[in-house]
Amino acid sequence: MTHLWCHEWGKVPVGEGGYTRAQADALLAAARAHPCGGAEGGDILSDHHRHLTAKQVVGVLAAPGASLEILPKVDPAAPSETEATVRSRLIHMLDVAHGLDLSAGGASLLARQNESLLDVLIRLFADRLLGEVRRGLPRRYTAREDDLSALRGSLDVVRQFTVHAVRPDRLACRFDSLEADTPLMRVMKACVTALARHARHFETQRRLGELRHVLADIPDVPPARLPWGDVRIDRTSARWRSLFALAKLFLRRDWQSVHAAASAPEGITLLFPMNTLFEAYVAARLRRALAGSGIEVAAQGGLAYCLGEWREGEDCNAGVFQTKPDILLRRKGRVLAIIDTKWKKLGTDVLGTGKDRKQGVSQSDVYQLMAYARLYDCERLTLLYPAIPGQKSAVRKQFGMAGGRERLTIAALDLADPAAVIPWLAKFACDEMAGMLAVT
Repeated sequence: MTHLWCHEWGKVPVGEGGYTRAQADALLAAARAHPCGGAEGGDILSDHHRHLTAKQVVGVLAAPGASLEILPKVDPAAPSETEATVRSRLIHMLDVAHGLDLSAGGASLLARQNESLLDVLIRLFADRLLGEVRRGLPRRYTAREDDLSALRGSLDVVRQFTVHAVRPDRLACRFDSLEADTPLMRVMKACVTALARHARHFETQRRLGELRHVLADIPDVPPARLPWGDVRIDRTSARWRSLFALAKLFLRRDWQSVHAAASAPEGITLLFPMNTLFEAYVAARLRRALAGSGIEVAAQGGLAYCLGEWREGEDCNAGVFQTKPDILLRRKGRVLAIIDTKWKKLGTDVLGTGKDRKQGVSQSDVYQLMAYARLYDCERLTLLYPAIPGQKSAVRKQFGMAGGRERLTIAALDLADPAAVIPWLAKFACDEMAGMLAVT
């Protein structure tokens, strides 16, 4: 099994010092089979004969005999940070964006022990689940019918006087049984069974083995037939919420989750598009930053349409070209600010060198925000980028829009200092909405 790693947009060799041609082809086939692979898997990997180039996704891509870990990197030209540092940062972003409630200390420690992202997440899942099952499995009452020697619950009169008419020693009983066989535990059992085939470290395998023994009475259900819609997380099972989120990450197939390809039984493919992950991370941190303020943080909301049928003398009733701004800040239904996240390097001209009046911002991104300003009647708009390593969170530049009072803010968020993210976002959001709150 050959395991290599690179940064997004990075290259891995094919040939000497890298994958064999057969392994490279297997990885490309796994990329094509993955839901986020796009045309011919080109959204994940591209083939250049002597090397493979990763695209703007991160995580682990697995195929028979080979796996590739792709880690985030904002600036390809910046000095490389250590593999463990970048992996620890990625785990933190996944934790926040998906509500996994991982132990920050435990995750950071594992990330620095030369383990891949997949190894770290499997170990964290095994540790968390083992701790919960030792506290006791969640149970629920299930209606049962059985023929017993003593009455339990109520008597099924019809069955008793038909089937057991000549068997007074048998009683047809109807009763409620408190059982651990619930949809939630079937998901947990399926996840443990799947991960047991892919865990590489002895201690992780030992813990998964203990879990399989504890969950032996839970029926085995194939992942494709798991009762996802029947799982209920309420106040009695709230401590299982983050474990359920982790299980979905491992077993369900979508852009932000696992795809265990039928052609790749030796490993799990776990991929995340960085644009989506960065947006979800910022939205989750903003919700924490603005908790209790009365400001609603809506991700992928709005849904206003751009165009519709034109009729002279009438306002347009739009119905085509729907928009989905990344993040809306709303109060009492009014949009106060719009934040569009961009996972790409912000030009250094934003720092004030004066070489580029556009400040390194893409023209198409500006057009997008101008359309949002019109559609949502919003005067405060932001393009938010990740800060280049070594730079702090800051507002880089503010522009006005021609013919109006709209303000476009260019800002960068430092992901290397997680403790400072929420305070900075709280201050930034309040500054952006200053003056707007008074009119809502």
